[in-house]
Amino acid sequence: QVQLVESGGGLVQAGGSLRLSCAASGRTSSNYAMGWFRQAPGKEREFVAAISSSGGITYYGDSVKGRFTISRDNAKNTVALQMNRLKPEDTAVYYCAADLRVFEILKDEYDYRGQGIQVTVSS
Repeated sequence: QVQLVESGGGLVQAGGSLRLSCAASGRTSSNYAMGWFRQAPGKEREFVAAISSSGGITYYGDSVKGRFTISRDNAKNTVALQMNRLKPEDTAVYYCAADLRVFEILKDEYDYRGQGIQVTVSS
């Protein structure tokens, strides 16, 4: 079992930055690929970013490429999402996800997900 807890959300003005963090628990959590999804009210869940278990390969959704950066620290069992140049359309609940296979995350078919954290970007 892997448990995921997100932190770092909040309210920020457009153009600003936020850094989300996801803490993973479980003896082998460093073996898992990790990712972030988001869901805004009335909209479908959207893939944001994913990172392989080693951290060597990253993937991004088209709407965040060039603005968001995913990274991980396996020694601390954490994955971070640095969000820059935020836009009002980035407002959503952000979820951390984990799966042994990064491609399962890309397909939105991961095994574990956190409870989510609100990010609100004001115009």
